[in-house]
Amino acid sequence: MKARYHLPLVFGVLFAATAARAEPPTAAVFDFQLANLGAQPPTEADKARLGPLSDLLRKQLEDSGRYRIVSTEPVKDEVAKGADLRKCGGCADDYARKLGADVAITGEIQKVSNLILNINVYVKDLKVNTPEKAYSVDIRGDNDLSFQHGVRYLVKNNLPPPQQGSSSGRP
Repeated sequence: MKARYHLPLVFGVLFAATAARAEPPTAAVFDFQLANLGAQPPTEADKARLGPLSDLLRKQLEDSGRYRIVSTEPVKDEVAKGADLRKCGGCADDYARKLGADVAITGEIQKVSNLILNINVYVKDLKVNTPEKAYSVDIRGDNDLSFQHGVRYLVKNNLPPPQQGSSSGRP
């Protein structure tokens, strides 16, 4: 009969364990777009790199435990027909809300030259409507390996850490 007195303690521990495994927010991670700042226009290789780089960002964010990624496929045609996500006055937020996401994440590649490039990621929390936060890393070298390294570095070192209580704390 003494076990009855321990039930509140057991339920309290179970409740705390469940709360500690709260799901991370959902995020709509849109494909990277190009912002050419250099004298040379983007090449076909630059354009071809955007999809795989976007997929890498999604995977890195999901694996880090920061977000549960929602597919942007349902709005892909709208995004393609619309203005650049960085210059559309909040359309990325609208698309993300349409997808049921808590967070809108956009990315931009700035190509200053074939040697100097920037990877910029912008994160907007739609639930609390805080100002968008920007994260950036400079890379040297216009090749797949440089870009992949840049995205991994951004996720690991620059983006905010997983939220307290998310089910995965992997960096």
